[in-house]
Amino acid sequence: MTVGDAREPGAPEREAYPVLAEVWRGDFLESVHHGAVVVLGADGRPVLAAGPVDVPMYPRSSNKPLQSAGMLRAGLDLDGELLALACASHSGEAFHLDGVRRILAGAGLDEDALRCTAALPIGAVSGPAHLAAGLGPTRITMNCSGKHAAMLATCVAAGWSTDDYLDPGHPLQRALQDTLEDLAGEKSTAVGVDGCGAPLFALTLTGLARAFARIATAPAGSPEARVAAAMNAHPEYVGGTGRDVTDLMRALPGAVAKDGAEGVYALALPNGSAIALKIADGGQRPRPVVMTAALRHLGVDVDSDPRLSALTEAPVLGHGEPVGAVRPSAVLTESTG
Repeated sequence: MTVGDAREPGAPEREAYPVLAEVWRGDFLESVHHGAVVVLGADGRPVLAAGPVDVPMYPRSSNKPLQSAGMLRAGLDLDGELLALACASHSGEAFHLDGVRRILAGAGLDEDALRCTAALPIGAVSGPAHLAAGLGPTRITMNCSGKHAAMLATCVAAGWSTDDYLDPGHPLQRALQDTLEDLAGEKSTAVGVDGCGAPLFALTLTGLARAFARIATAPAGSPEARVAAAMNAHPEYVGGTGRDVTDLMRALPGAVAKDGAEGVYALALPNGSAIALKIADGGQRPRPVVMTAALRHLGVDVDSDPRLSALTEAPVLGHGEPVGAVRPSAVLTESTG
């Protein structure tokens, strides 16, 4: 297998992942990142499709806005920053943890009800501060605790059991799968276990982009519109200080964006155009670089806003100083100039 012929493990018959990002150290091409990306116009038609965009993959935390819409459909009563937190992979900052406790308290529960995996905060500041205080992994500091708190609150609202809410056969998880499939316009063909312990439903990148477009363009008052409004009004609850997903939504009014593990990213603009991508090696470094390059295909002037232009390249360091950059490949730049 050559560098230009990276394929999904175990599926050699599937379309190869093209190079989406290049790692330049000075004027030397040191590494490449393969992946897949689909860009849909406001009419739902592909503006760009590179790599296997119509085969199942795990969206990881990019599924959270879809899951939150499903929770609202099932009776959850959250809005504003707490609904944004239900969609979050939060950094574990104090306001995030306070929000998780507020969601639980509203359902008459406390932290002991959480069944997510114990973990350290993922924030660049909150993580080291947590360790410096002599604290270890906890469930509330796990980046998915907002989603889990909302899942528990949904169970209370619907009269469902809470001890087994992570079981794929639980009424909550069946309802969430139904919502994902409805928004994506396709069936989920695989169910796994996410890093937080919750069931994980596979979608194609095209289906994920369609689902985000449905959320971004939903009629006012609908569960999907409530999710979109909460995320765009409170992007700091979706990510946190210094997080690219937070900066992206701040720079694009009306946009809905969510990052995910293993190099997944999805976004939709309020006109219904949408992007979904996956870095094949699971790396996070090229993810915002590829996303901003894809935004150019939708006519977004990413250079006019410093919050976006800062994401168009990722620094490559030498002796602690920038000596190169991760840049989008010709697959993403040739047709946009």
